[in-house]
Amino acid sequence: MSHKQQAISGGKWMTTSTAISTLFQFGQVAILARLLEPSAFGIVSVSTLLISFFSIFANLGFSNSIIYKQEEDQQVLSTIYLLNLSLGLFIGIVVFFSWPLAVAYYKEPRLEQVIKLSSLYFIIVYVGQIYFFLLQKELQFKAVASIDITGTVVGSIVTILLAFNGLAELSLIYGQLAQQTAKSALQLIYGGKLFRPALKFDLNLIKDHLRFGIYNVGDSLVGFIQANSDNIMVGGLLGVKQLGYYTLASQLAVVPISKLSPIILQVAYPILARFKGDTNELKKSYLTILDLLSYINLPLLAGLFITADSLVPLFYGPGWEPTILLIRIFVFVSIFTFLSHPLFTLAFSKGKPKLLFGLNLITLCIKIPLVYLFARYWGVTGIATAFLVATIANVAFNFRIVHSLIGSFFGEFVQNITKPILFCLIMVGAIALYKSYLDSVDILNTVVQIILGALIYLGLTFRYKIPFAELKTLGKSA
Repeated sequence: MSHKQQAISGGKWMTTSTAISTLFQFGQVAILARLLEPSAFGIVSVSTLLISFFSIFANLGFSNSIIYKQEEDQQVLSTIYLLNLSLGLFIGIVVFFSWPLAVAYYKEPRLEQVIKLSSLYFIIVYVGQIYFFLLQKELQFKAVASIDITGTVVGSIVTILLAFNGLAELSLIYGQLAQQTAKSALQLIYGGKLFRPALKFDLNLIKDHLRFGIYNVGDSLVGFIQANSDNIMVGGLLGVKQLGYYTLASQLAVVPISKLSPIILQVAYPILARFKGDTNELKKSYLTILDLLSYINLPLLAGLFITADSLVPLFYGPGWEPTILLIRIFVFVSIFTFLSHPLFTLAFSKGKPKLLFGLNLITLCIKIPLVYLFARYWGVTGIATAFLVATIANVAFNFRIVHSLIGSFFGEFVQNITKPILFCLIMVGAIALYKSYLDSVDILNTVVQIILGALIYLGLTFRYKIPFAELKTLGKSA
């Protein structure tokens, strides 16, 4: 199978996985928003932040180094596996005893039980994670997709059932643990043929992986603070209720894009890593990835921007109106965020993860002062705006780094992105015109808005970008 066919096949499976996962996530949030108060989402957001933070140190960037080096040595993999298990156990203990600090900072006693339960995540996740990396390395995206889908379905069912039985924020934590347990079990089943761990632990064998990973950990640490400083400060400065509004707005506008972009990047990275020395091929692939991300993400975000005032009352129910303005700000955050994503693939394909560390460090130095200053004057809206300004700065530096890696590209990028932007403006104008004649917000009118926008954008795309015959050819090759 050619690289193109592998990419198409992998993209098909990862698209299916992401579509199902996103659908279940939206359905779960829509149900829980009517069962739980905003503070419950804020409390769980704190737990998620803790898990994300400590996960940085637990895998030491081995996922990227295993793929980059195309690692197959069973003794090396055994050492990495045992090291991950040890770190996971240690970090689980640290998280368990960190609850007093979180309770003191957020002034929320309910965090104690939530954080104690969250510590179990680290004992579960690292049992099967190395198998997941190996499945990606071997381009077995059907298995990867099956694992993600099953985990999402199990987690959503457990969460909703427990929420209906009155477990409030704990239902979300138990759901997360159930999801990860299902994923770890399937990772062992699917990946068992690729690796059987032995009682071999020799750090000398993984020196190259550790050196590769140290920049990845540094980048991930700075990137975590850079990406989540707004969430941390919302809860600390404004309380968990405002954090709940902020979290749900982010889940609707930012999280879907953070799921869609990795479909392409997850497929592209192990393929590009195989011809990492060909700069011309990397440049061509980088522009292709940006083009594809633009055509997929821009219409979704433009549609969300114009329909947010209709979607929020229908999707979340009454009481969530403060999220509408936040969603519209986050739409622009998402646009600049997905434009920055392909640098990850490019930097690791070139074996230069330290560039990502420097980029995140610069963005962090810009973002934190802005978040604090804007929060004092404009509250939660100010924090979202500060996030947007920092994201724009991040893209500017991001493109400068890309230029240093692959040469001049910006002119071609602007030429490529002009069409989807124009298509989106036409789509938004048509929906706005339709809304100007509406007397009320209801399900029927909202559905009509979505269908109208989709037909306009797809029609323009098939007419001026992708001929239908070419689309059929791609479908057959998958």
